[in-house]
Amino acid sequence: MSPFHLNELGERKLHGPYAVQHTNEAIQKIKARMVTAQSRQKSYADLKRRHVEFEVGDHVFLCVTPKKGISVKRFGKKGKLSPRYVEPFEILDRVSNVVYTEDLSFDESLVKILNRKEKILRNKTISLVKVLWRINVVEEATMELEFDMQQQHPEFLQ
Repeated sequence: MSPFHLNELGERKLHGPYAVQHTNEAIQKIKARMVTAQSRQKSYADLKRRHVEFEVGDHVFLCVTPKKGISVKRFGKKGKLSPRYVEPFEILDRVSNVVYTEDLSFDESLVKILNRKEKILRNKTISLVKVLWRINVVEEATMELEFDMQQQHPEFLQ
């Protein structure tokens, strides 16, 4: 047999019923292992879960912590210093077992720039501004990078 002919025979073997059967078996093993892993993870997670119900008039904190690996700026802070929970919200209405109120929005607005400061590091200087925020009715001051504030609120920095 010539090398060309052997090559054709090898291709037929790879695409034949044996290869399809082998691939299907491998897929079934992978699916079974994924179901096992998901079941194990669910049993670990269920150990920490508890059933909680609230009544109208109760006050609850709203969790605003992003998932790991997502860098989101909340309430003027980014990273590990950003708040994990916000305000105690009053439950106004109970819609179902897991839905208590339709509107969980909040108003965050920049009130004014209180101060400017430069932080000198070894190799560079960072410009910071102290910002007064209003979150619903509460006011809070935070230190922010001046560059970020120029990008997000150019009307306040002139």
